[in-house]
Amino acid sequence: MFDQIIQAAIQTSIIEWLAFFTSILYVVLAAARSIWCWLFGLISSATFVFICFSSGFFIDTGLQVFYIFMSVYGWINWKNNQTKRVKVIWWGYRKHLYLLALGIIVTYLLGYTFENFTTQNSSYLDAAITVFSLIATFMTAHRIIENWIYWIVVDFAAIFLFAYQELYLTAFLYIIYSLMAIYGLIAWTKQYHQQKKSAC
Repeated sequence: MFDQIIQAAIQTSIIEWLAFFTSILYVVLAAARSIWCWLFGLISSATFVFICFSSGFFIDTGLQVFYIFMSVYGWINWKNNQTKRVKVIWWGYRKHLYLLALGIIVTYLLGYTFENFTTQNSSYLDAAITVFSLIATFMTAHRIIENWIYWIVVDFAAIFLFAYQELYLTAFLYIIYSLMAIYGLIAWTKQYHQQKKSAC
């Protein structure tokens, strides 16, 4: 697998490297609760629009366009907080039950559609990754701590999906994502407890 990663790295274009590094910067800055994460998220998504469209991955192109709008939305939402380090919040379990139910339903509908009417591989897994990535992005924009739990699960699923398709460099990127998501969960949880102490 690592030999495949090295070969893929050698053959990777400059624009793909730009997408790779800006994606990592987005996650690192999001974990650090820096508003600048959204700028790098926008650059990363815009770069992936070009890559996906050029490769004929039109569904992923649409997803990346959505991420561009979410980057603008996230920037505005965080900036309205009026602090250098935005505050983070916990959600109750009921909201997550609603989100999970909605996500599972939409995942099934998308998976069923692409499984039966297209030639796409791993339709249900790909649908689940897409749906819950959208949910996690929305939660990140609203500074909800549990977004990192969603990202951890999504990233691990993506590792297996891309490795199965022998896209080892992309699988390696999601290994990095999963580790940073764990860091993000720890960092945001620590920030939340600091906020509670400050409020006392």
